[in-house]
Amino acid sequence: MNNLFILGLLIFFLINPFEKKTVGNEVSQKPNYLQNRSPLKEIPYLNLPLGHIKPQGWLLIQMHKMKEGLTGNLDEYYPEVMGIRNGWLGGDGDGWERGPYWIDGLLPLAYILNDQKLKDKVQPWIEWTLNNQLENGYLGPIPFAVEPEEEEGLQKSLRQDWWPKMVMLKVMQQYFDATQDERVITALTNYFKYQLKELPNTPLDNWTFWANRRGGDNLQVVYWLYNITGDDFLLELGHLIAEQTFPWTDVFLNDENYSQPKTPWHYFKIKRYPFDKNEIDELTVSQHGGIHCVNFSQGLKQPIIYYQQNPDEKYLKAAKKALLDIKKYHGQPQGMFGGDEGLHGRNPVQGVEFCSISESMFSLESMLSITGDMEYADLLEKITYNALPTQASDDFTSRQYFQAANQVSLTTKLTTSYQTVEHGGTDFVFGVLTGYPCCTANMHQSWPKFVQNLWYATHDGGVAALLYGPSEVTLKVANGAELRVIEETGFPFRDQVNFQLYLSENATFPFHLRIPEWSDTFEITINGELWKGDITNQVAIISREWRSGDKIILKMPMELKTSQWFDFATTIERGPLVYSLKIRDEKRAVNRNDKYKDYEEVYALDDWNFALYSDDLTDLNKSIEVIEMPWDGSYPWNLESAPIELKMKGVKIPEWVLSNSAPIFPAWWGERPKKDIDFTDITLVPYGCTTLRITEFPVYNLH
Repeated sequence: MNNLFILGLLIFFLINPFEKKTVGNEVSQKPNYLQNRSPLKEIPYLNLPLGHIKPQGWLLIQMHKMKEGLTGNLDEYYPEVMGIRNGWLGGDGDGWERGPYWIDGLLPLAYILNDQKLKDKVQPWIEWTLNNQLENGYLGPIPFAVEPEEEEGLQKSLRQDWWPKMVMLKVMQQYFDATQDERVITALTNYFKYQLKELPNTPLDNWTFWANRRGGDNLQVVYWLYNITGDDFLLELGHLIAEQTFPWTDVFLNDENYSQPKTPWHYFKIKRYPFDKNEIDELTVSQHGGIHCVNFSQGLKQPIIYYQQNPDEKYLKAAKKALLDIKKYHGQPQGMFGGDEGLHGRNPVQGVEFCSISESMFSLESMLSITGDMEYADLLEKITYNALPTQASDDFTSRQYFQAANQVSLTTKLTTSYQTVEHGGTDFVFGVLTGYPCCTANMHQSWPKFVQNLWYATHDGGVAALLYGPSEVTLKVANGAELRVIEETGFPFRDQVNFQLYLSENATFPFHLRIPEWSDTFEITINGELWKGDITNQVAIISREWRSGDKIILKMPMELKTSQWFDFATTIERGPLVYSLKIRDEKRAVNRNDKYKDYEEVYALDDWNFALYSDDLTDLNKSIEVIEMPWDGSYPWNLESAPIELKMKGVKIPEWVLSNSAPIFPAWWGERPKKDIDFTDITLVPYGCTTLRITEFPVYNLH
């Protein structure tokens, strides 16, 4: 009997080896990178360890501008908050979100560049946090026995608040990915045990409403730790955090109702757990002022994060509907939405907060890897290559709190912002502390995390390029073969992406390439031969035996098109880029000797009040000349370096004038005889290359 049993085991393991299992005709192998543990839902795209993806070309230049600018030196530009008094360094000063915000961008930049100086700036924040955890598991600045007196510009109190700790959880996750420092696993395990014990009595919104709006960030790291340790209590904690997080799924699925809510967004600051169903039923994305803009950006991913533990299709539908509604009721052409604190509609002079850009990008990156839905990649690329570059100065030493699709005068007299009075009119000017300082701290995560998401491993041992930019990646594929891919491209200004593969040995694995939604006539060649495979859900999956030296070329011809926005205004687009009127500017330094310190106002040197002619929009290839400027791949994001321009005709509109420094559309365009039309040659450049711009143009139909 014993011999028969042993023989049976041998036969079983011969048929069912440990490393792979056969399902139908497909072979599923053990992934090379961290995958969801059961019962969490398996995800299609796996994140690579921090540092395995390296930017090249202009993307590398962008990283170095950040290193030399605010990201690498915020402790010098903003010492009152980022200096030794910060509570996350053991000090008695600022102890809330701004310190972790900075490190959440500085740390990935340091490890992507492998820059020891930047790592040395990060390390004290890591060490203090790990070495000062309380015995009960509490992590973060030590609460004061007696709340201190307020100091202008510092957020000293609320040290127990759950929200800022969520940012530091993201920091710790990235630090472990880069270093494998096991202290992180111990510290987070103890902290999550503390949360499981404390949350029933002190829920996420016990101190502020920010934590329950942003609980998805907390939940994301809980699942990450579970995938490493397999501790079951983390799944219990996951359900508890989801229960206490603002019910974004319900709000996103509510029917549109653009009437003013009975409870405007500031009312929802009030603690609301357990949530009042009547109030939740009343709130929709379609309303003005009902939802805080950054909370929306962070809440967007929460249904998808929880979907991993509770795979109900409603969570996928909620995220999709949220994006449809935000575009319909608040959208701007650069991929973002009007939100100056509360969501405030589609008018192209409406402010877009920098924090909303940073957090929208992080949400879309998270949603993309979990779902494999390329709609999220398309939007992420649009935001990154249009909205992101323009909101910080070229040297990365100043930024706007708000940007807008149409902005032609950036002064303290610009009063289209909800926060104008509270922020002394500084919302749109360029400075370090203008508007509100949250963006000064939070802007740094955007570019490094985008680089970190240019490449993924696939669930079946392959590699995926889902976002395009000059870069290099190193990873394991198939059953452990070492792969290095160099991506050379002028994207998003040019339509060709070249991949050169280097392998430690021949290996069979899938190579995933995203085909953008705007690309109708793409072409893929492998070693000069046309690939004729199928596209599934916008992804070309090329499965074959690969050899070192193989070359892939992806060509994505970019067609001119129009899109329609606020008040029937029209925008010109081409590929992933949105185009804006080229307006030369003059910058003027200002210092009012107040808390906003030095800042720059910006004034137009060129006329800006042009409409487009309807007949020109019927055949864009005839009416628009596309000019690819000489470009060596260097930094592209300004008027002087723009790698591409569009030439066309515009119609001058004298009655379109500034109102409180904003180019608000006039209520009545008036009639003009055909003979009096003032046609003028105008130049459009990529949105991200502009400081002043008109992006949404009125259209004259003269028939």
